[in-house]
Amino acid sequence: MAQPFWHFSSSAPLSVFSMAAQWQQRRFNRQLPQAQTIQARFLQTLLKEQQGTALGQALKLDRVTNLEEFQQQVPRWNYDGYAPYFERAAAGESNVVSPLPVQVFNMSSGSTGSRKLVPITKRVQQTRAYANQVAMGYAFDQAQSMGHRVGQLLLTTLITPLGKTNAGNITYGHVSGNQLRTTPSFVFSQLFAQPYDALLISDTAARNYVCLLFGLQQERLTYLAANFPLIMLQLCAYLERFGPALVDDIGRGGISPEIALEPALRQKLQAMLSPQPQRAQQLQTLLKRHGRLLPRHVWPHLVFLITARGGPSDFYFERFGEYFGDTPVFGGTYSSSEAVFGSYHQLNSDEAILALKTNFFEFIAPDQWGQDTPKTLLPHQLQVGEYYRVLVTNYSGFCRYDIGDVLQVIGMRQGVPMIVFRYRQGGTLSAISEKTTEHHVTQAMAVLQTDFLPIEDFCVTLSESLVEPYYLLNVELTQETKLSDPKEFLHAFDRQMQWANESYAIKRQKNDITVPQLNILAAGSFKQLRQRRLKPGVVDDAQVKLAHISCDRNFLDGITITHQIRC
Repeated sequence: MAQPFWHFSSSAPLSVFSMAAQWQQRRFNRQLPQAQTIQARFLQTLLKEQQGTALGQALKLDRVTNLEEFQQQVPRWNYDGYAPYFERAAAGESNVVSPLPVQVFNMSSGSTGSRKLVPITKRVQQTRAYANQVAMGYAFDQAQSMGHRVGQLLLTTLITPLGKTNAGNITYGHVSGNQLRTTPSFVFSQLFAQPYDALLISDTAARNYVCLLFGLQQERLTYLAANFPLIMLQLCAYLERFGPALVDDIGRGGISPEIALEPALRQKLQAMLSPQPQRAQQLQTLLKRHGRLLPRHVWPHLVFLITARGGPSDFYFERFGEYFGDTPVFGGTYSSSEAVFGSYHQLNSDEAILALKTNFFEFIAPDQWGQDTPKTLLPHQLQVGEYYRVLVTNYSGFCRYDIGDVLQVIGMRQGVPMIVFRYRQGGTLSAISEKTTEHHVTQAMAVLQTDFLPIEDFCVTLSESLVEPYYLLNVELTQETKLSDPKEFLHAFDRQMQWANESYAIKRQKNDITVPQLNILAAGSFKQLRQRRLKPGVVDDAQVKLAHISCDRNFLDGITITHQIRC
């Protein structure tokens, strides 16, 4: 859920990026004591701007004159409530969710299986860019205090749009790609180690190879960025896998013919390379010394890494030391396709400071989660140490939108909450940013239960492999039952998953996620798994509910697998 944000809306050299970000961050700090006023003003301005839209009229925003009326009259909706209006905007209708034209849609997979399209206007882009500048200002301040200078950044994010809306012909794609496409090409030569065209390569392995090829030319690379820690680890895996070939290509100034590239892109990228025998020799020495190429060896001057923090992300940081040593990890912004929630303010910290100027925020305490009309709290009313659900109102058209995030308040900074993302209600599973939910897999398995045979229990987990990852469907069959055609069962699961989650389908069609594996578990396996989760004083494992998805790659430790099937 949390993700970094590296978009800059400036055409200035790197030093000016840093100074502008630091200026915004310091200005933000000075405004913290006025947080309540800032939030009230944000809501007032938004209601005035949005009340004439089709969505604003449906919500009767013109009748809202104060906060109390807003909370009483405007319903708390999940995405389904907004979907009809967003689809009208996607069809090209104006003034549906904003008086400003929709420039692009952010897309993510919805909890009910359908895609979610989030309208992005110029106003939304401005609020997101501001939150990012504040975050990077904090990071640059800390880097500067350690004696580091601003340098270039390497990332491997695909920026090609996922498509265009049928009637409106408006581009939609993942938030990171949408942001990067708006960055002027000449800025790339200043800010990024890889050229813009490298991020247009559709094949994941090829894109990582080419980005690494350009990044490895620079011993003094300063930053590495990835949407999620898992993708950062995948970059490391590609560096190990392609190490010898990369060294050869750097020495001769070419791109291996074994790398699958579109001819036009190959020609364009090839023209940007030149032989670097000295750098190739340095890398060859490292390869011989360590048996593989590691980021901490090839880029010894890394200042910090930029990737998502909090929630399931922290699971992967245990492996970062092997690849990055003690290089700090910075979160950028805590954000999603729908909203930016906070700006991180410290290296190596999961804490983000609430992004006061991006949304109007309300919070729901745990004792209200089951209520149809829960009482909500404002930022200054939150208690340190407590968990809350968050509602956002912003310029994408959302009003009191319940995104399902659960966060914890770690502290207060001049009355402004310091927040940590803990989990998404229901959780998500991502081999490579596809965000599969428990609902997605239960939809798929419901069909399989009908078409094949009863299943005692199941859980979907992830493969150990970070390169060419795949899903593990772990199934315990009911007593005296046997799958007559396990491979067809597995194919059916794959088909149903692609139907349930469009993002998974896209990754499978590109082979970013490879074919799944079926693990048939011994009888009693899920009882054994539930017993592991028993709390002190609880003797009945039936009281333990296991989720049908798990990011824990050690989920099956100690469990007997009777059959493994992979197509």
